[in-house]
Amino acid sequence: MTPIFATIDTNVLVSALITKKSEAATVLVMEAVFSGKTKPLYNQKILDEYEEVLHRPKFHIENVMIRSFIDFIRTYGFSVNAISTGEKLKDPDDLVFYEVTMTVPNAKLITGNIKHFPIQPNIITPAQMVKILNERSSV
Repeated sequence: MTPIFATIDTNVLVSALITKKSEAATVLVMEAVFSGKTKPLYNQKILDEYEEVLHRPKFHIENVMIRSFIDFIRTYGFSVNAISTGEKLKDPDDLVFYEVTMTVPNAKLITGNIKHFPIQPNIITPAQMVKILNERSSV
């Protein structure tokens, strides 16, 4: 089965790493990334944000876990030279996630902050992504 290309917003990643709930939608999204059902999209700005946010002391994420995750994304993800969309977002830091997603046809942007982005069918929550993955598995 062809993987779904998706940009993973940092909030989804943080939630997956700090939750104690193994069935949380964010955890299931990250499992889909690690199993190859979802191919993560990234560029250096996204990796830099992952690195900076995951190292925040309040999250208590071990450096070895952060390093392993970043290395995994670099190795198995798809590097994208984002095309400027001209879009203005409430949080300028979100723009890189949006533009990377919009550069790749049919890609999804998975975010817990859906209101930060324009309303578009490819900008989805972790729960919506899990539903898409489940529907693909049952076909």
